[in-house]
Amino acid sequence: MLQPVQNNNNKIDIKKLSLEELMNFVQNIGSEKYRALQIYQWLWQKNIESFDLMTNISRNLRLELNRRFYISQLKLLRSITGQDGTTKFTFELEDRNIIESVLIFDGQRRTICLSTQVGCKLGCRFCATARINFKRNLFWHEIVEQIQAIMKISNITPTNIVFMGMGEPLLNLYNVIKAIAIINSDYGLKIGARRITVSTAGIPEGIKKIAELPIKIRLAISLNATTDPIRSALMPINKRYPLKLLLATARKYTKITHRRLTFEYVLINGVNDQKADAMRLSKILRDIPCKINIIPFNPFPGSQFLSPKPEQVAQFVDLLHPLLPAVTIRKSRGSDVLAGCGQLAADCITGRKDF
Repeated sequence: MLQPVQNNNNKIDIKKLSLEELMNFVQNIGSEKYRALQIYQWLWQKNIESFDLMTNISRNLRLELNRRFYISQLKLLRSITGQDGTTKFTFELEDRNIIESVLIFDGQRRTICLSTQVGCKLGCRFCATARINFKRNLFWHEIVEQIQAIMKISNITPTNIVFMGMGEPLLNLYNVIKAIAIINSDYGLKIGARRITVSTAGIPEGIKKIAELPIKIRLAISLNATTDPIRSALMPINKRYPLKLLLATARKYTKITHRRLTFEYVLINGVNDQKADAMRLSKILRDIPCKINIIPFNPFPGSQFLSPKPEQVAQFVDLLHPLLPAVTIRKSRGSDVLAGCGQLAADCITGRKDF
């Protein structure tokens, strides 16, 4: 049941309504059902901030919308652009929690990296977000609003969407799935399913649900180690879902979906970058249709780890290339402004700043 928002004259945020709920509303006040679709498109496709801009909606209906609802918008606190053009956006939510999103340019690709939680529960030691106490899940409309805000600020249309920002998407699966539906919908942002990627630390129950989605998105699993002791030290979630279970789930995913997985492997100097690691990696993944993204560790304030030297990364990849079908090095983008993989922390690791 929708709850009124106390700090907006007890109006309800209309972006919390599904298309079905909008249809019920317009019918209940005596308007035609198709008006809900028009309103929905104004909200999600045209990204308007005022009901008065809904020019194909009658004045009386606009007045009724104004009386009952408001249109939420993320508050931009700061944007900062790195030397490679990557831009990190720091947003404030209505409850004053802070999240970060990233716009990445790579050739013709314009990728927006989304957060799904305020903070994270998983405590991965190579990730700055882990230093933020988990506050809450983002609502589906807050997830989509990150795209809308960046599109409006940057005047760009994204080609790709990745759920790789703050938080574990599969621990907020209800809202992530609803967000994906709007991002993909012809009535929403109209971004193709194959251009949407969800990244997970490895939650088997969530992976199974993603496999069953009618929308055929892409899935990436953050692996980062080839033995349970090392992976558990880096990623405590491995104690609950060890490698054997995770890899078995990955195999089932590929059989159900007939789609190739992506495994992400953050390469950390002296931790998981040895020849033995490469050999084990090729062995445990050889029967899973996949590609492997090698991601050199991105340092952040207070981190105890070091990034490997470029020649170490190249040597590791050279060991994998003859043994695995597709191995790429993901270039670190935006690391100079703490916008790279594992660096998002909304400045909370050094305390909230006066934006």
